[in-house]
Amino acid sequence: MPSHIDRVREALARVEGERGASVASEAGVRIGLLGRGIGASLTPIMHEAEGKRLGLDYRYDLIDFDRLALEDADLGAVLEAVRENGFRGVNVTYPFKQAIIPLLDGLSGEASAIGAVNTVVFSPDRTEGHNTDCYGFAQSLRQGLGVVPVSRVVQIGAGGAGAAVAQALAELGAMELDIVDVDLSRAEALAAQVASANGTLTRGMTPERLAELVDEATGIVNATPVGMEKLPGLPFDPALLQRHQWVADIIYFPRETELIRRARDIGCRVLPGGGMAVYQAVRAFQLFSGQEPDPTEMAKTFAAYA
Repeated sequence: MPSHIDRVREALARVEGERGASVASEAGVRIGLLGRGIGASLTPIMHEAEGKRLGLDYRYDLIDFDRLALEDADLGAVLEAVRENGFRGVNVTYPFKQAIIPLLDGLSGEASAIGAVNTVVFSPDRTEGHNTDCYGFAQSLRQGLGVVPVSRVVQIGAGGAGAAVAQALAELGAMELDIVDVDLSRAEALAAQVASANGTLTRGMTPERLAELVDEATGIVNATPVGMEKLPGLPFDPALLQRHQWVADIIYFPRETELIRRARDIGCRVLPGGGMAVYQAVRAFQLFSGQEPDPTEMAKTFAAYA
């Protein structure tokens, strides 16, 4: 049986072999995405297309722990190995947005306040975690739904992505925010964090209260992985929705979740996760390359492959 380190080396060698001659040169920008069940991600094509448009030698690899048979405990070894292999940085997705924090040398102010990381930038002597999800969700909501009532919002999910979304909702002016999670202590911790940072009336709740909470909400956000291709299903019963409400999902593969379809059928205004995917990628590209990407061009690339 291969050792911990050998397993990681074999997995990365497999990624290298699959890309072959497309390896970025020493002067180029090489990035990766760490996560599980990420084969349908459009983040690589958005980054590579924008890099090409800007004349950069830009390569973006998927490092899917499921497909490569890696364990969660391999995360630290993978981070060290990609850095040694010349990567400029990595994006981080489910289920590692919080698990990666102790492995880093430092965090940006925003990542520290949110308590989750989706972007890691490597420098010669430092690994620094950033969070571009908060900006990504906020900008997506502004562009996708415009002005919507945020007097009382219910957010389902208090994990890494949920931490960024909750901060974004507070910044967007949510007056009351109910955070629902199967782990009540996690929901209450995130609620306390958001309340302390923003002064928003925020509560942590369990799913048993969902019917009551959704009934009183102006908007509902799914910030759980339920609905992904890897985890199909519904985060709650859509029959609880009313047509005057808006519904957002952070999932973008599949491009439209069952929750979004059912909410639209009811008459709700809906926001699929594609916009968040685009705008978080825009901010991450800037951090990795030091150049200003064009959000419109990256959105066009996303739409072309979605």
